[in-house]
Amino acid sequence: MRKSFTASAETLQPDGRYNSVLVSKFINCLMWDGKKSTAEGVFYRAMDHVEQKLSKEPLEVFKQAIENIKPLIEVRSKRVGGATYQVPIEVTSKRQLSLAIRWILEAARSKKGRPMHLRLASELIDAFNKEGAAYTTRENVHRMAEANKAFAHFAW
Repeated sequence: MRKSFTASAETLQPDGRYNSVLVSKFINCLMWDGKKSTAEGVFYRAMDHVEQKLSKEPLEVFKQAIENIKPLIEVRSKRVGGATYQVPIEVTSKRQLSLAIRWILEAARSKKGRPMHLRLASELIDAFNKEGAAYTTRENVHRMAEANKAFAHFAW
């Protein structure tokens, strides 16, 4: 039998600057090729930029941005007979967090032409203000779930 290790919230250490497990998880998702110090530098510069732009506590802005992006409901494909239906289901809190982080990072990475810390900062500010690419993704997921609520009785 193959053992696999997954880092859970209990084993994840809080980050150095904000002493937050959420920030630590975000930095780990931001990291590429095991370059954690680079990811930390990008994140902390982005937070400094957010503080400059909004004149608010950057950790609070970050937490609110994550909360604004978390989806409440999503659609999953379910095969019934010969047809495949898009069935709306509620999203668990763990998946909400991972989707929110993923969508913010995808949105920041898709913007080109500026350093990553500026792209990340602008996406966090947009998410805080309930706008931007990550928020649009969330709204599209909710819209799709709303459009397919007739198939909710197929939920498992």
